[in-house]
Amino acid sequence: MALLRLQSLNISFGDKPVLNSVDLRVNEHERIALVGRNGTGKSTLLKIVGGTIKPDAGEIIARQGLRIAYLQQDVPAEFDGSIYSVVAGGLSDAGQLLSDYQTESELLANGTGSLDKLSRLQSQLDACDGWALGQKVSETLSRMSLDPDIAFNTLSGGLKRRVLLARALLTEPDILLLDEPTNHLDITAIEWLEEHLMSLRCTLIFITHDRSFLRRLATRIIELDRGELTDWPGNFATYLTGKEAQLATEAKQNALFDKKLAQEEVWIRQGIKARRTRNEGRVRALKKLREERRQRIEVVGKAKLDINKANASGKIVIEAENVSFSFGDTPIIQRFNATIQRGDKVGVIGPNGVGKSTLIRLLLGQLTPDSGTIKTGTNLEVAYFDQLRGALNPALSAMENVGEGRDSVEINGQTKHIISYMQDFLFAPDRARAPITALSGGETNRLMLAKLFLKPSNMLVLDEPTNDLDVETLELLESLVTDYAGTTIIISHDREFIDNTVTGTLVFEGNCAVREYVGGYSDWLAQRPAVVDTQKNKTDTQNKTSQKQGVREPTHKTPDTPKVKKLSYKDQRDLEQLPEKIERMENKIDEIQTLMSQPDFYRSNNDTESIISESGRLQSELDTLYKRWEELEG
Repeated sequence: MALLRLQSLNISFGDKPVLNSVDLRVNEHERIALVGRNGTGKSTLLKIVGGTIKPDAGEIIARQGLRIAYLQQDVPAEFDGSIYSVVAGGLSDAGQLLSDYQTESELLANGTGSLDKLSRLQSQLDACDGWALGQKVSETLSRMSLDPDIAFNTLSGGLKRRVLLARALLTEPDILLLDEPTNHLDITAIEWLEEHLMSLRCTLIFITHDRSFLRRLATRIIELDRGELTDWPGNFATYLTGKEAQLATEAKQNALFDKKLAQEEVWIRQGIKARRTRNEGRVRALKKLREERRQRIEVVGKAKLDINKANASGKIVIEAENVSFSFGDTPIIQRFNATIQRGDKVGVIGPNGVGKSTLIRLLLGQLTPDSGTIKTGTNLEVAYFDQLRGALNPALSAMENVGEGRDSVEINGQTKHIISYMQDFLFAPDRARAPITALSGGETNRLMLAKLFLKPSNMLVLDEPTNDLDVETLELLESLVTDYAGTTIIISHDREFIDNTVTGTLVFEGNCAVREYVGGYSDWLAQRPAVVDTQKNKTDTQNKTSQKQGVREPTHKTPDTPKVKKLSYKDQRDLEQLPEKIERMENKIDEIQTLMSQPDFYRSNNDTESIISESGRLQSELDTLYKRWEELEG
């Protein structure tokens, strides 16, 4: 059943058409991925569906009473107060009353509140049945493992997005709009989000650059390309196959069109004799062909990434032996050992705030370890992609940031005009001259890459390079990293990017331990110790301490953690049997979630409610098993 229909929508920014008479039908229980190159208007379309901007023309037909919630790409600056108040604020007037009541209760408990004000708020909540809504707020916070009393502004970016998702879900929307929901999330949080969204019964429309996330969730692909929408039923793999065939067909059609146009242009220029006898209908047809060619919007070109290469470094690039490091009294890394050789491609994996960037700075000699030694090899030339974008000057244009005052640049012995070089990174001349404050997130990342790749290097350090890049540019960056002859270190939460680029990984596994594994993210999943592996689906990895610090700490125990608790015979037997029970339960849950992820699940099953209920029951049992295991391990 259709929840929403868009008919003949048009919107332009200046003289640039973004949506050109597009149609879209959104049905119940779909998970729609909106894909397309950066800057094509995906976020604009999402905002139109969410009602935050109006189209220039066209009609939006919504089912009566339709509820739409929108989780935007950036965390709004206006949110303040406790997690409870931010989430409850999603309920409009009643939510504000609940938030005010909680705040006043806390003030009263601290001796600074007003009993009269609290009484007035209580009366208002009684009048609007606010207590029932308050119960919904509490249940939502509990389900999403959020502490209601923690201040919102102390949280990490990932936790803030989880709070805003809870706020959006509180309204029980029919359609949930998600714009880059994995931004600022670490891998654990992304996997949690995938599981949570899979269990929802509302329709999802989402934009993401995370291909693993897209493959897992999408049951339908909608592509926005040159102002037009194309509907691709099925998953991401089906879309990729169909898109490749479509582009091949379009290229053939354009080639035939251009050949005909060229022939007609030759005919019209044949001279006086031809002009005397020419067919006026043919002349009119030629004019029409010219106009069609003028109006044809070409496929957006692909970036052409290349990197300046330096002479080879020594065979041993970095050697770390028994390294430990702390910030004040907080230990970050303990007894770390690793050897990185020339040509190695190393991924760094771990939760947000755990110390990945700190590890990089230690390896590059920007920080000094408290104990242990770090030796760097000879002839090392490092190009460092800074996650914080500190290398860009906001007072300069994009072109000035890259060229640093030069009209031309040199890349591997070849001189290029700065505008031509910028076009290789998909910057049209007007965008190249734009101030960097006017650039989108994806453009800013491409700009940083353009600047970085001019520096001759034999070691490439990329700290979160994939944020906001579209899929095609991501794949091109993967190819460049794979073909790069030097050494590469990559911090990324993009599982597919890690899998496709690295030959080894350094993984933060809790208790300040960083361990080395062969292969990428998927290889680590297969190799990591059993104790770590069976904990991967724990839903309570956010404890109050980590929320207050604004970071996410892994809660699993490493294999060498000593057991200090003597167990009874029964408890010991339970502890031995729990991993197998957990594995069986996880397999059952995976089977159900695979079934639920099928595109026709909600259309071809008459017992969807019971299947979803069974999934929730099994997840609850799994949580109980984890809790029991944690008690016995403790």
